[in-house]
Amino acid sequence: MICPDRFRDTTFVVTGAAQGIGRGVALRAAAEGARVLLVDRADFVAEVAAEAGEAGHAFVCDLETHAGAAAAMREAQRLFGRIDVLINNVGGAIRMRPFAEFEPVQIEAEIRRSLMPTLWSCHAVLPMMLAQRGGTIVNVSSNATRGIRRVPYSAAKGGINALTQSLAMEYGAAGIRVVATAPGGTEAPARRVPRNPEGDDAREQAWMAEAVSQVTESTFFKRYASLDEQIAPILFLASEEAGYITGTVLPVAGGDLG
Repeated sequence: MICPDRFRDTTFVVTGAAQGIGRGVALRAAAEGARVLLVDRADFVAEVAAEAGEAGHAFVCDLETHAGAAAAMREAQRLFGRIDVLINNVGGAIRMRPFAEFEPVQIEAEIRRSLMPTLWSCHAVLPMMLAQRGGTIVNVSSNATRGIRRVPYSAAKGGINALTQSLAMEYGAAGIRVVATAPGGTEAPARRVPRNPEGDDAREQAWMAEAVSQVTESTFFKRYASLDEQIAPILFLASEEAGYITGTVLPVAGGDLG
């Protein structure tokens, strides 16, 4: 349900905005009155920005680097003069396999994918939010902090939960709120950029099936969420309606707290 004008005169940066949850958050924020910088390393993020109309602006960079995150925040400040809301949405398990089967380089890649973009983006935006004496950061974590076949990803998302709570405590007096959602399994259109560019062999496909089964059975509803069921809580936490909520990691996983 669209809430017209909820974000009028508000500026957003949404990372991972080219597809999935990030795309939905960016488009709905724009529909509700925000001006939005859509950030992704996939150049087709420009197509999503075009869907948002005059409210949408695209920026392509690699948020796995601090330089990329800093460039994105500078672009938002150039366009809007301030950043009211940062939605950190980059991440996603690359591989599904038992932990003992991960190679060290694969473990590092999972941490780099699912922790570092949020860590770097928070670090890059804080000076701007401190200067303007306020702002809101919404991190997209996961209930996969308890789950099978993706331990490095689970560790990365556990790091995001800790980051959320520690930043909230450290910067609350400066008027900065830091919150997170922890989505469970979510139905989404096929990815335009594959999760694992190398492809999954038969063993990995079997391990993924085990993970999907665990995620589904761990929910009270025995089903995946829709995209809308993940987008709405993120935008609630970004809104003034959640003005006295900070340091909270909200599970959105059909009862599975992770």
